[in-house]
Amino acid sequence: MMANHLAKPAIAALLAVPALCAAQAGMSVGLQAPQTIVARQIYELHSVVFWICVLIALIVFAIMFYSIVRHRRSIGREARQFDRYKPLEIVWTVIPCLIVVGLAFPATRTVLAMKDTSGPDLTIKVTGYQWKWRYEYLGENVSFYSELATPREQIENKAQKGENYLLEVDRPLVVPVAKKVRLLLTANDVIHSWFVPALGVKQDAVPGFVRDTWFKVDAPGTYRGQCTELCGKDHGFMPVVVEALTEEKYNAWLALQKATSTAVAAAAVAAAGKTYSSDELKAEGGKVYARSCAACHQANGQGLPGAFPAIAHGAITTGPLAGHIDIVMNGSKKNPAMAAWKQQLSDLEIAAVITYERNAFGNTTGDVVQPSRIASARN
Repeated sequence: MMANHLAKPAIAALLAVPALCAAQAGMSVGLQAPQTIVARQIYELHSVVFWICVLIALIVFAIMFYSIVRHRRSIGREARQFDRYKPLEIVWTVIPCLIVVGLAFPATRTVLAMKDTSGPDLTIKVTGYQWKWRYEYLGENVSFYSELATPREQIENKAQKGENYLLEVDRPLVVPVAKKVRLLLTANDVIHSWFVPALGVKQDAVPGFVRDTWFKVDAPGTYRGQCTELCGKDHGFMPVVVEALTEEKYNAWLALQKATSTAVAAAAVAAAGKTYSSDELKAEGGKVYARSCAACHQANGQGLPGAFPAIAHGAITTGPLAGHIDIVMNGSKKNPAMAAWKQQLSDLEIAAVITYERNAFGNTTGDVVQPSRIASARN
């Protein structure tokens, strides 16, 4: 009876093995396919080290299991008693040293290649923010922010996850193929880390410092990565997407961006000089709040106790208007997690979100902030 009771779970487990193997068949194991010369060197070095480790494990475990079986006490074997065996000690010291020295040569070659940022065809400044990236194409008058594009409904499990869940952005970094791209990396608030495995690039972005790295993409395509530094509560929502185009398509894209930047700048200047109604500002401010503020202060304005203050009936959002404008534009010295938004948002966006916060979530100050006031505070 007991045998039958145990046999049923065992049979069920055996029958589940084929289904489990089928489920695993669609999964890929290993590194992303390398798309730059440095990424290929990293991939090859990883493969060599991996198989050396496998070989060492096979030899060690083979000797160990042979010794256990061949010299077990049950067949009358007696263990030898000795303190040291110099030939063996020399062997297990010399062989690891030779392996380490042998690996040092390709590893050093790869590290030196990673650090050689001389002679770039294109230089891009990358600034990390909580939780987005800003890309500035130096000498081209083109810059933009790149942030997560995955809908909040997917993150909150209210909608089906997309193919590139948490690895999609509104504006990717666009580069030409077969051109050496130098990145100058820094951060505006905390330490971030720009990482794209297929390009063989991982470089920290540190506030107050500028560090550089480079890559040259082999073929057109879209390559994805993430910030790999613990940079705050939403550190997992800071993807990196690089779109590599042929030189002809890249030049066309760059020309379009220059024209668009000029038009956007002109529109921002025009918007700053207009006077808006309270309803117009609150409507725009609600969009800005959902995009830039809700991650920390929550969609309902309740904040996170001990980390981010509540917007609803908050001391800042119901206190003096000048203080509210100052903390939105310049951040908080007491709480570094509060970002300075004056470089990230336009005068209209800042005016709108402040107006919205002072008249939403139960706040009834009635204050209306015009873009002209933000422009004056900025200057």
